[in-house]
Amino acid sequence: QTSPSPGSAFVPVLNIPRSELALRSETAFLLRARGLPAAALVCRDELDLQGLQRAGLLSLTLVDHHVLPAADAALEEAVVEVLDHRPLERRRPAPCRVTVEPVGSCATLVTERILQGPPGVLDATTAALLHATILLDCINLSPKAGKVTPRDVACVAVLEERFPELPARDAVFGALQAAKFDVTGLSTQQMLRKDLKVLSSDEVVIGVSGVFEDLETFLLRPGLLQELEDFCRARGFAGLVAMTVAFNERHEPTRKLAVFSQREPLRQAV
Repeated sequence: QTSPSPGSAFVPVLNIPRSELALRSETAFLLRARGLPAAALVCRDELDLQGLQRAGLLSLTLVDHHVLPAADAALEEAVVEVLDHRPLERRRPAPCRVTVEPVGSCATLVTERILQGPPGVLDATTAALLHATILLDCINLSPKAGKVTPRDVACVAVLEERFPELPARDAVFGALQAAKFDVTGLSTQQMLRKDLKVLSSDEVVIGVSGVFEDLETFLLRPGLLQELEDFCRARGFAGLVAMTVAFNERHEPTRKLAVFSQREPLRQAV
């Protein structure tokens, strides 16, 4: 549908199962800080999207991603809009509305869309969530990190102008960064799942895990090779790329890569 019918319900859905929510430590921290219970969120495994699609009751807007996993192929016809900041991997035919812009945070695009819409949508809580997300995604708007764009900076400035009670940028970023990189108590499997993306072709499927500790510490985890093998086997991955990141006291990132695969040609190719 190009416009909602009377009685339509707009439901934001996190595209992760409920069990994965605990791994998004920065999300949980931000929700607690704003007094929002995690139980108020709807996760992917709590709605029968395919059942709604079969009944003709579903329209999907994809935010911060634009490719459905193979398991959701039946939902393709329900996608009416895409809002993302990553390069397009595939084209979507009309009438699907596609907005893909090279900004540091997809929350910037959401903020711009809200600012262009009717008044009253942007309240203090929504502003705080957007403000914090942009700061975290763009490494506190640091040019040295190479992620921030003028549009990200402009959105943060507008939010701060409209809601002067927002906490200071450094305080917001420092707290969220600490929460995001707090992997205390996480098993290796949980750490690999915490920020997992999947790259696939007709021939191979590879996992890419963001690992929030320095490479040397990660490589010293007990039983790491067996854990990596089990992780790949359980998901049908031919290999796994671990992208480790650690920050110094100036919030400057150091990134390193580790590649795991039982196939030597694939390891060499990656």
